[in-house]
Amino acid sequence: MLSLDKEGESFVIEIKGSEDANVYFIVKCIRKKEESVITPTIKDVAKAANVSVCTVSRVIHNLEGYSHNTKLNVLQALEELGYYPNGVARGLINKQTRTLGVLFPSVASDFFCGILHGIEKAAYDKDYMVIVCNTGEDGKRTKNCLEMLQEKQVDGVIFTSEVLKDEYYLQLRQKKTPLVLVNAYSSKYTIPFVKVDDKLAAYQATSYLINKGHYNIAMIAGTPSDMIAGIPRVEGYRQALEEQGFIFNEARIAYGDFHMESGRVAMEKLLSEAPPFTAVFAASDEMAIGAMGKAFEKGLKIPEDLSMIGYDDLMLSKIISPPLTTVHQSLDQMGRLAVEKLLSMIEKPLELPNSTLMNHYIVERETVRTII
Repeated sequence: MLSLDKEGESFVIEIKGSEDANVYFIVKCIRKKEESVITPTIKDVAKAANVSVCTVSRVIHNLEGYSHNTKLNVLQALEELGYYPNGVARGLINKQTRTLGVLFPSVASDFFCGILHGIEKAAYDKDYMVIVCNTGEDGKRTKNCLEMLQEKQVDGVIFTSEVLKDEYYLQLRQKKTPLVLVNAYSSKYTIPFVKVDDKLAAYQATSYLINKGHYNIAMIAGTPSDMIAGIPRVEGYRQALEEQGFIFNEARIAYGDFHMESGRVAMEKLLSEAPPFTAVFAASDEMAIGAMGKAFEKGLKIPEDLSMIGYDDLMLSKIISPPLTTVHQSLDQMGRLAVEKLLSMIEKPLELPNSTLMNHYIVERETVRTII
């Protein structure tokens, strides 16, 4: 007689009576069934392809050191055994890993968090994962980040708020990696971008202050060498003053780095060194909020003593006291549009999507007073 008991996930066979061929057959079937649910390992793939484990690993990570036929054998073994340790192995079969790489100069800023929120939501909706890289100030780690993303075989890259150097472009071009720029653009290469017209937005912010009766307007600008947002916003500020017949005075500009602490430092400089002014245009909300804090420390009231307008419309600008008047740009939508363009390039490599200049507008709150 034969009885079968299940303990956990294994079968225990108790044979009573004489052994015969039928019993042996049943045992063989149960063992085969158990073996079929075991997940294949990289060693199984190596054995099936008649290569070393090291060679399988090199093929999976797209490294060199094997022939084309060897690669085909390994890919066939991967597919037949169903060995997919991660998205990279699947990507070797279907040419996609369903991952996108995103490069940010900083991941601590509310500005970049807003863009990232839109990117992640749009990617998730399309069943894509996102790998985020912090390139550091001045792109200190950009090259290494790009190399890492290419080793991960991401399907495309979103490059944010940084100048696209020739070496970065060529590095991506060599691997035919689709690329979209956010809050950036390239005058040299034809690459889709998503951004606001920074010069126009700065022009309108300054004109808004002029229309409120402010003629002596200072500016807290971004990084002086920043061609993406720093320089265009200064140009817009200058154009608005000159078109209204006011003298552009370099002494009324203090430079920061778009972050809050630099706004405090810039305001300290303006208050101690600049000619008198009644209003300040800050090239980012974070700098505007930092500047407001310094003004409060100096005993100034906003907007009674000093008016302030920012740029970005971050969540923080709505909850500070008084709430900050600012230039709105939809960071979440910028991220979403960037993903849409990138996925379009992945799915249709021969069709280049159009770039998008985002809408912007001034949000009036409580930091600008009208001078009669």
